[in-house]
Amino acid sequence: MAYKHGVYVSEVPTSVVPMTETNAGLPVVFGTAPVHLAATPAVANRPQICYSYDEAVKAFGYNNDWAKYTLCEVMYSQFSLFARGPVVFVNVLDPKKHKKTVTDQSVALMSLKATITDAVLVETLQVKAESAVEALEKGSDYETAHDDDGNLVLTILNTEKVTGETVIVSYDALDASLVTGDDIVGGVNTDTGAYTGLECLNQVYPLTGLIPGFVLAPGWSDNPVVAAVMVAKAATINEHFKALAVTDISTKEVKKYTDAPTWKTKNNYTSANQVAVWPCFKLGNKCFHGSTELVGVVSTVDSDNDDIPYVSPSNHSAQGNGFCLADGTEVILGPEQANYLNGQGIVTGLNFLGGLKIWGNRTGCYPSNTDPKDAFIPIRRMFNWVYGKIVTTFWNDVDGPINKRMIQTVTDSINIWLNGLTAQGAILGGRVEFLSSENPTTDLEDGVVRFHLYLTPPAPARELDMILEYDVDYFQNLFE
Repeated sequence: MAYKHGVYVSEVPTSVVPMTETNAGLPVVFGTAPVHLAATPAVANRPQICYSYDEAVKAFGYNNDWAKYTLCEVMYSQFSLFARGPVVFVNVLDPKKHKKTVTDQSVALMSLKATITDAVLVETLQVKAESAVEALEKGSDYETAHDDDGNLVLTILNTEKVTGETVIVSYDALDASLVTGDDIVGGVNTDTGAYTGLECLNQVYPLTGLIPGFVLAPGWSDNPVVAAVMVAKAATINEHFKALAVTDISTKEVKKYTDAPTWKTKNNYTSANQVAVWPCFKLGNKCFHGSTELVGVVSTVDSDNDDIPYVSPSNHSAQGNGFCLADGTEVILGPEQANYLNGQGIVTGLNFLGGLKIWGNRTGCYPSNTDPKDAFIPIRRMFNWVYGKIVTTFWNDVDGPINKRMIQTVTDSINIWLNGLTAQGAILGGRVEFLSSENPTTDLEDGVVRFHLYLTPPAPARELDMILEYDVDYFQNLFE
């Protein structure tokens, strides 16, 4: 050691660690996108985070045919209607797999323009004049652009080479009809290790640094197999995080509200890590799945409450003016019908007082499971959120020495944070303890340390009972 003479200063780590920032309600959406319309197409089966509508359209394209391109529904809802981001999109429509090949098709020219309605992959397009052998050159002989409906418009530039009334085209085109529920479910390629579909959920945090809050797949989540996998994947993300799977009860099969509970039970939409929604929401001539609408409302509610998910989305305004089935048939729900659905663990909507709103606080496990941490959406979300906060904050303490300083730092940091949440009204109270009864010597010597965290998020006030009584004593006011 060097010889020292004088005054020296050194530092030790701060004994209280600030909690990490997380995005409580980050939606991760699985579905299909018109990537043939994208300026810089996103890679299929790879999560991509988007903070704005323009960013999403640039990566995934946009088309109003939401039945064919399901990601566009959420894109429009989150960014155009609710103005909330970010959103993570996972497109399973793979141009290398889900495509059809068209060869030597004749297309009519009108004013030197030809329109192709297929979802043409422009890089594969070949154009010939009627009797020509060689293909025309893009840029000098013709140019292409998409119209407002997503059709490819081919404009002839060289009228010397093209003299007839038609051109001959060959191309590959995206075919969304080839996508099935199996593509949404996905898997892991045993040869390459590549992830597809819902397996990509585990890639979201490594790629973005953000923890998924919701998993949804509008247009697909009314498939019981897809929903079951959504729930399973959402319950264990990267072995450390949890999210809620927001699933739709099929409005193709369930035409009446009274049939929704039976469908829900029969198809096992009954998990604590799941929200089941019925029916669809409509706005003008657009029809939104309930899952899309719910996540939009949650994003707004969270942003109004410092991104702490303790407030229920129920009784908060949605973007719509009515309810419908998938085929557009109007659905009328009054308080009696909406409350019946809520009592069966189904979130719905209600247009009663103050406009159209999300209505319902329960996860799918209700009414068979009434444990507040499982059955109430905001409480379940608070527990999921706390998981993420704890894991990301104290990950760096893993493999550190088990000593009093470490234990005190963890307990003090969490207790200060919980006291702040209590003062803010986000929880009624909370504490963390290091208990000897939960930390036997055999575990401590094996490197296992347990902290017991007590937490009480507030339950939503789902019922306000007012007792009204006729009081005859007030007749005395007549004599005063």
